[in-house]
Amino acid sequence: MDWWQAIILGIVQGLTEFLPVSSSGHLMIFKEILGADAEGFLDFTVTVHFATVLSTLIVFWAAIRKLLLGLLKFKYNEETDYVIKLLVSMIPVAIVGFAFKDQVEALFGENLVHVAYGLIATAILLWFSDIAGKVFKARAGEKARNGITWWQALIVGIGQALAVAPGVSRSGTTIATGLITGVRRDVMAQFSFLMVLIPIIGEQGLTILKAATGHSESTGSVGVLCLLLGFIFAFISGLFACKAMVALVRKARLGWFSVYCLAVAILIIVLT
Repeated sequence: MDWWQAIILGIVQGLTEFLPVSSSGHLMIFKEILGADAEGFLDFTVTVHFATVLSTLIVFWAAIRKLLLGLLKFKYNEETDYVIKLLVSMIPVAIVGFAFKDQVEALFGENLVHVAYGLIATAILLWFSDIAGKVFKARAGEKARNGITWWQALIVGIGQALAVAPGVSRSGTTIATGLITGVRRDVMAQFSFLMVLIPIIGEQGLTILKAATGHSESTGSVGVLCLLLGFIFAFISGLFACKAMVALVRKARLGWFSVYCLAVAILIIVLT
């Protein structure tokens, strides 16, 4: 991998991790477009994912700090309720991650056509969330503590678990599922990003553990310069994308991202 490829791929990861367009799918697409060497690409992917996790922590640090301080009071307050609902939302993805992730990855592989199918599924979900959001008008979570019910947290978690398929956007699926079930946009903007922190950290931690114990499928290595450049540009672009996406979820329609996902999917199918 060349240094300029690392910069572009880092920017792609940072932007698409938070936008509802599938970061993993776009990394695969741009790897092919740029002709980046597949050797050591797993190491690079782990690095840029950690960069976007760090950008998420920074953007939501005030909210995270408040939650931690509330938990330390050791009583069932607003913060404890919120954290428990976050944990409930993580149950489905934990089950899929530990029990079925290898089977899902083996089923789909890294075929760009499969990425196209995932993008089409994302496009349909985003389009439907705009319609459903107007119909339900977020009534289901109006009286719920912290604006989201237990069952809504679980359903959003199921949506995140389904996003293990290539091309299916994790952020797009969680946000859209929340809006469809009636969660207010402002509530979903924060909940959707906080709920993915632990699964992403856990997933990348397991990847590092596999690499350290010799069980990783990585067959090569990426230079330190490329890893550093990828990390820096993924972090910077991630900060921008995270803040932008929070604002978009609160105010704008997700339908435009639906059009984008569909257009990219059609291009992949036509050109492959």
